[in-house]
Amino acid sequence: MARNTFPAYLLLGSNLGDRGAQLAAARRLLEQRAGRLVRRSHLYETEPWGKTDQPAFLNQAVLVETPLSPKELMAAILQIERELGRERDEKWEARQIDVDILFYGDRLVQEEGLVIPHPRLPERNFALVPLMEIAAEMIHPQLQLTIEEIYWDSRDPLEVVRLDEEFSND
Repeated sequence: MARNTFPAYLLLGSNLGDRGAQLAAARRLLEQRAGRLVRRSHLYETEPWGKTDQPAFLNQAVLVETPLSPKELMAAILQIERELGRERDEKWEARQIDVDILFYGDRLVQEEGLVIPHPRLPERNFALVPLMEIAAEMIHPQLQLTIEEIYWDSRDPLEVVRLDEEFSND
């Protein structure tokens, strides 16, 4: 019997090495281990948030239909990050790859090491803009606002620049 699947919105980010290739590798591994990749945004370039003395990021939002539980999905993501060279030494440091769970359906999860929806999403244009491209009308289960409404309420001053289509189709 097949397991039910759940929509999981993820944010991919990279600011070290070949950033586009890192995002492509993460998408391939997510599809192999987490579920079917249903939608993806364009790639967006943004200045770093939080710790600003580092290279610019490429970010992309994806929708994965996953049979994994939130905890299983997080474990798969952490393994993928490790395989792609992610080291976790300092908060908000430069990294080859970063994958955040933004939403897991409309579930609210609050466990050690895992909070869904992502608690800082409303403060981060680098996540809101790509997510808005693929889920503008989705309602945040806690805020009861659409992603687009959250974006327009955001006070994040950082610019988010959409890159050319051919660059995002790697």
